[in-house]
Amino acid sequence: MAALRTALHGRWVVQALPFSCGSLRFASSFKAADLTFERNPSCHPKPDPSKLVFGKHFSDHMLTIYWSEQNGWEAPQIKPFQNLSLHPASSALHYSIELFEGMKAFRGADNRIRLFRPMLNMERMHRSAERCCLPTFDKGELQECIRKLVEVDQEWVPYSQDASLYIRPTFIGTEPSLGVSRAGKALIFVIIGPVGPYFATGSFNPVSLLADPSFVRAWKGGVGAYKMGGNYGPTIAVQSEAVKRGCQQVLWLYGDQEEITEVGTMNLFIYWTNDKGERELVTPPLDGLILPGVTRQSLLDLARGWAEFKVTERTMSMKELLTALDAGRVLEVFGAGTACVVCPVGSLLYKGKTYNIPTMKNGPDLAKRFYKELTDIQYGRTPSDWAPLVV
Repeated sequence: MAALRTALHGRWVVQALPFSCGSLRFASSFKAADLTFERNPSCHPKPDPSKLVFGKHFSDHMLTIYWSEQNGWEAPQIKPFQNLSLHPASSALHYSIELFEGMKAFRGADNRIRLFRPMLNMERMHRSAERCCLPTFDKGELQECIRKLVEVDQEWVPYSQDASLYIRPTFIGTEPSLGVSRAGKALIFVIIGPVGPYFATGSFNPVSLLADPSFVRAWKGGVGAYKMGGNYGPTIAVQSEAVKRGCQQVLWLYGDQEEITEVGTMNLFIYWTNDKGERELVTPPLDGLILPGVTRQSLLDLARGWAEFKVTERTMSMKELLTALDAGRVLEVFGAGTACVVCPVGSLLYKGKTYNIPTMKNGPDLAKRFYKELTDIQYGRTPSDWAPLVV
């Protein structure tokens, strides 16, 4: 496995990184102080915040930062939103030398704009870059470049506490060669746009899951722990299969024991009474199979701070979950991610049988509590150093 991560005092810890891309790991970084700005002469009207759908609207400007092995990093540029020009042999197009992040900015009750734990995204993006053999960079400098982009397009941050500005940093190899090797040219670009609820059913309606062990999202020793496009494209066919079977999302299983890993593109949480009679929040461990989500880490940090129930990161099998469901010990199941924040699970289809999950029915509504705590921080209703100001 390329890297293992564990949660230690609320932080991600890289235990090992046995591979190296030579000098790329020590490449000098671009500087936010060198950033240039070209204003878009044709600004577009802002969409109605109440009618936003996810990922369909984009702001007037974008950030680009070019790199080459010969010349290193060029100065960052904020310029009018535009198409990219790529050589047809670019390595991102042929060999998926590509990674991305997902972040948000929020307009608070005080009309100030905030990010949410952006350095965790920068750290994860940096680790993904190492795994892709793309050049490394100063995480703080990229965060500052992104902050300046949001500041430039601040009017695109919805005047609504039911919507937000989605931020998509992307890093691609642009080497114009069909050889399977590390890229000698690369590009970081960041696009942003206003978004509403991720799911068409709304921001907090329970979803139904298909659990089919014949489909696998990631495997031990692979790249499931990195935010690469190659982890997402192959899931679309399985998502379509879930819809055919009357479900909205996929519960990804792994191995002979049918380990529970992720739900759709979200991290998974199970709140239950364990076999010792204890209230416990369980989520799969960072063992290389799942993405170390920022929202995942935030829920763990909140729960450990409350100290009201046991919080555990461990492997759970499908058999163990079904046994607990049959015994009435499962209180809630929910997913967590940047796009949806927290999303309850209402039912599970497994081997032709539907299992109803008592989320938001007779349970303690822990998912709702998490959702409120996080959104209160994101929209500035609760002061927190997790939400640094943009402007």
